[in-house]
Amino acid sequence: IILYFLRLVKPEVARDEDIFFATIGLLYSGILVIHGWRLDPILLFSQVLVITAVLAAGWENIRLRGVLAMLALRDIEENKKIN
Repeated sequence: IILYFLRLVKPEVARDEDIFFATIGLLYSGILVIHGWRLDPILLFSQVLVITAVLAAGWENIRLRGVLAMLALRDIEENKKIN
């Protein structure tokens, strides 16, 4: 859901493929919530670990996009000062 609202909050950080990945993530989490009770505890725990790893990687990706956007904006401002 964060990827959906990222386009509203920080459009310079958002990418077009975020909508695709957010939709796939919502579909996956819906299936896990609906059918998770049928999973063995070890399998459910492994799914939780995978989801945690994906969320951590996604958070780092969004943070790095912000840093890149800030650096690009700073380079543009420096180029305007030089010219």
